[in-house]
Amino acid sequence: MSGSHDHTHSHDHHHHHDDERWKHDGVRVIPGNQLDPNVPSTAGMDRKAAINFARVGAQKLWAGTVSIKPDAKTGAHHHGHLESIIYVVKGKARMRWGEKLQFTAEAGPGDFIFVPPYVPHQEINASPDEVLECVLVRSDGEAVAINLDIEPVEKPENVLWVDPVHRHPDEKK
Repeated sequence: MSGSHDHTHSHDHHHHHDDERWKHDGVRVIPGNQLDPNVPSTAGMDRKAAINFARVGAQKLWAGTVSIKPDAKTGAHHHGHLESIIYVVKGKARMRWGEKLQFTAEAGPGDFIFVPPYVPHQEINASPDEVLECVLVRSDGEAVAINLDIEPVEKPENVLWVDPVHRHPDEKK
């Protein structure tokens, strides 16, 4: 488009062009019952893709759901260079991470979990009778899951969520 564009004429054809473009490349709704189960799998979990490159052309994000049966846990894995965010919808999640899965933390409905790139981790359903349901978002349109063969330490170290809002229980008030 040149700088000497004439702005006096009607803009109708611009709107029409945008309408066509936005109609198919605009907002997309992916119904929850139409998620794609064809994603890299890790033992013990049921992953489904909602938003990815293949389905909607997402370049920088992957999003989907994960469910883990009661008392079940996944194999140890990491997601390469991707950052992951897990939002717990229902149930009780226990995360283990580290070279020997020696650290642990728990999360419940409404909690967010952040997993940095290359961190070996394992998701555990800490409830004996309720399915763990999570929403998962990753920082790339393609899914990456590298399953690891890790011998876990028997008793993981509990890592408390310590920040300005959550004080360590041992800390004096």
